[in-house]
Amino acid sequence: MKMPRQGKKLNIPEPVVIEKRKELAEKIAAHTRTADEFPTAIPELTLFRRANPTPCYKATYEPSITVFVQGRKRINLGGEEYLCDESSFLLSSIDVPVQSQIVGVSEAVPLLFLLLRLDMPMVREILSHDHVAMPNAAPHRRGLAVGETTTGLLSACIRLIELLDTPEDILFLSHLFQREIVYRILRTPQAARLRAIATSGDISHRTARAIAWLRGNFAKPLRMEELARIARMGVSTLHHQFRALTAMSPLQFQKQLRLQTARERMLMDGLDATSAAYEVGYESVSQFNREYSRFFGLPPMRDIKALKDSKVVPIGGA
Repeated sequence: MKMPRQGKKLNIPEPVVIEKRKELAEKIAAHTRTADEFPTAIPELTLFRRANPTPCYKATYEPSITVFVQGRKRINLGGEEYLCDESSFLLSSIDVPVQSQIVGVSEAVPLLFLLLRLDMPMVREILSHDHVAMPNAAPHRRGLAVGETTTGLLSACIRLIELLDTPEDILFLSHLFQREIVYRILRTPQAARLRAIATSGDISHRTARAIAWLRGNFAKPLRMEELARIARMGVSTLHHQFRALTAMSPLQFQKQLRLQTARERMLMDGLDATSAAYEVGYESVSQFNREYSRFFGLPPMRDIKALKDSKVVPIGGA
């Protein structure tokens, strides 16, 4: 992977920010001692510990906020690279296939981060308030953006994780702390794309509708005219906007989703290549095998065996 063009930090963090990062890292580590992925009693929140570097692998990111507090991760979207380290948050405003790589970690210093899935109705409700003004910033063309964590964001994340120790409070307080996290993100320059996607009628919002439809219906034949009707724009405009957000065409997006879903079904559920190919919408198994080999570098079953042997599980946005 090339050296990242985004996510480079130039500012020296204030001591209070460093302390908050350390506190959040300790809380994530406390919940992930026996597992590298910890789904929590808060449905939108997952905690992660990754102790081993990985080769570059394919993954799919969903609309979410990822807050890193230790270690480093590189993400590539259409040739544009993002470096996430202990001072970073990653904002994913759409469903998008990416390449990802964990670097510079060990058992002693693992990668620690939390992932909070975005509730888009909540985002829109917060944006509806006139006093929620965003800093001036040029809109991000892509659906991903990396920013620097602040004291307010880290403090809100700490409060959310602390609810795991008092589960009786989750139902009442979780929503409030999630709202604060979203608000803190919306106060950063990186939130421009999220605001555009969440704003009804904006061209990015209409493009995101097409992306969401394709994400949920990737096994169906792709008809651009139908997708353009969903987005309420012309076919050529949709192509342009789709590529601006995802760095790929709708057909490439569909193909990647099909291949990654097939890989997940073979790896996690034990499907054979033929069954996986038909399940994700391929009519030709030989075409599936060719495209899979080209995309992942190995034929399906050899790839799955290599993944199991290496204990790398490249599923989801982690």
